[in-house]
Amino acid sequence: MNKEKFKKVVLITGGAGFIGSHVVKIMVRRYPEYHIINYDKLTYAGNLETLKEIESEENYTFFKGDICSESDLKEVFSKYDISDVIHLAAESHVDRSISGPMEFVLSNVVGTVNLMNVCRENWSDLNNHVFYHISTDEVYGSLGEEGLFEETTPYDPRSPYSASKASSDHFVRAYHHTYGLNIRISNCSNNYGSFQFPEKLIPLMIHNAVEGKDLPIYGDGLNIRDWLWVEDHANAIDLIFHKGKNGETYNIGGLNEWTNIDLVKRLAAIIDQRLERPEGTTAKQIKFIKDRAGHDRRYAIDASKLEKELGWKPSITFEEGLENTVDWYLTQQKWVQGVISGEYQTYYEKQYN
Repeated sequence: MNKEKFKKVVLITGGAGFIGSHVVKIMVRRYPEYHIINYDKLTYAGNLETLKEIESEENYTFFKGDICSESDLKEVFSKYDISDVIHLAAESHVDRSISGPMEFVLSNVVGTVNLMNVCRENWSDLNNHVFYHISTDEVYGSLGEEGLFEETTPYDPRSPYSASKASSDHFVRAYHHTYGLNIRISNCSNNYGSFQFPEKLIPLMIHNAVEGKDLPIYGDGLNIRDWLWVEDHANAIDLIFHKGKNGETYNIGGLNEWTNIDLVKRLAAIIDQRLERPEGTTAKQIKFIKDRAGHDRRYAIDASKLEKELGWKPSITFEEGLENTVDWYLTQQKWVQGVISGEYQTYYEKQYN
């Protein structure tokens, strides 16, 4: 590949994951003058089949690599002369972090520091390159009945997952202040939309509803979350990467709050309509289960800084996004079954070897 042909060579870590794949597709299609390098370890959460529609584009390359591997990182930087980084690679499932926290420490903390070290080794003038780190609102802890998470809200992580992300955020800021790394950080609320794995709340509920299985809800179901449509998030990432200020943090939220029980009841009603079930049929599958350890009560994002400074706002309402998401999963059962069976994990071997 001719390096001189491209204005930028952007490394997107975790680009085969749920959010990362949406970012990769937007960047490849929107910026033909950029060479987009999708760097992913292909753990259980990485699905290259999600990117099948753009994998033959001239400005797209997949590189199988681990952010915890210094040699992998040095190889991709050397081979492609990376100019900027959008860092999404992370372990992100709270329940998994509770049962196995060390994997989260290694990937989210050590991996992020490894990546920044290789950036420093390869970028002679740090001001001419962007290191953009994507994080989560869970680093802020839990809110009471009122108030919103702002960029200045003190960190108060409650799970091994959120603690690992909080630590990586602190390291990114430390590298900015200590070494002059040109950074942006964004903290987002719960994402939902197409291509999300069925272990997450919304796709799990859709899948179980279709299969006639229980719709499990932790505790009393009154935990509150702000929901962000993944395509809106990907557009916000694009905006922050290009127009965000050096050293700044931006919160990205869907500007809505839903209790888990209300969300699941709404999903159930949509599924009843789509599958032509009698009203209330799917809601009967709801089952309350023992609450999760360290389960934060309420998250809510104040995204006014992002709106005022960069002009971003959600493009659709949560209700519209839910209907779009249900419709997508109902028409993409082959993709869902491929994920559940594990068949998706053979895609790399078939296509790239």
